[in-house]
Amino acid sequence: MDSRKSGGFLYEMHLHTAEVSTCGRVPAEEAMRLYRQEGYAGVVVTDHLNDITFGRMKHASWRRKIAYFLRGYQLCKALETERFTVLLGAELRFRGSNNDYLIYGLTEEFLLRHPRLLDMDPEQFHRLAQGEGLVFIQAHPFRNGLTVVDPRYLDGVETHNGNPRHDSRNEIAKAWAQKFGLLQTSGSDFHQREDLARGGITFPQPVHTVQELSLALRGPHTLKETEEH
Repeated sequence: MDSRKSGGFLYEMHLHTAEVSTCGRVPAEEAMRLYRQEGYAGVVVTDHLNDITFGRMKHASWRRKIAYFLRGYQLCKALETERFTVLLGAELRFRGSNNDYLIYGLTEEFLLRHPRLLDMDPEQFHRLAQGEGLVFIQAHPFRNGLTVVDPRYLDGVETHNGNPRHDSRNEIAKAWAQKFGLLQTSGSDFHQREDLARGGITFPQPVHTVQELSLALRGPHTLKETEEH
């Protein structure tokens, strides 16, 4: 089904590539082909931005680390078409915590300007994100081993995570978001082929830039919510 024929434009909001994320199992080229076949209007590439990703680059410069982090996105971006948009995002993890955060509105320039990014905490990053026009979302906050963050330091939470190998307790995340008036997002958390098209967001208008994405997330949208196995 082509999402553009169903009254909106469907975007995957949480996707990992095998080229960057150590847990990714699908190469960028194959992932883009699969999502085009599923009728998505585009994807946000959210490879892991953390010390695990940079495990073999401990002593590398921040610029080299970011160049490595961007590889998956750049391979996907090369396959962008007029009818299929590829945008940069990240699944960020600060040092000293197992929590993950989805960052939307992200640019390469922002990443290069902040070499101490991983040393921040949610309060510090949220303050930075507000000044930069980014959207700061806690990913799957109710999985085992994770800590729910003070909602004052978040723009929203991922209320639907489609990954079938984890219990993300999506219904609790949705209730939490509603209680505190937080933005809600949905993503497949795509790592393997079985994760394909298990989440996403439908916007009433096409989104072509990270700036447009940030604005669209704060406006009307519909979550794609696939039942977990």
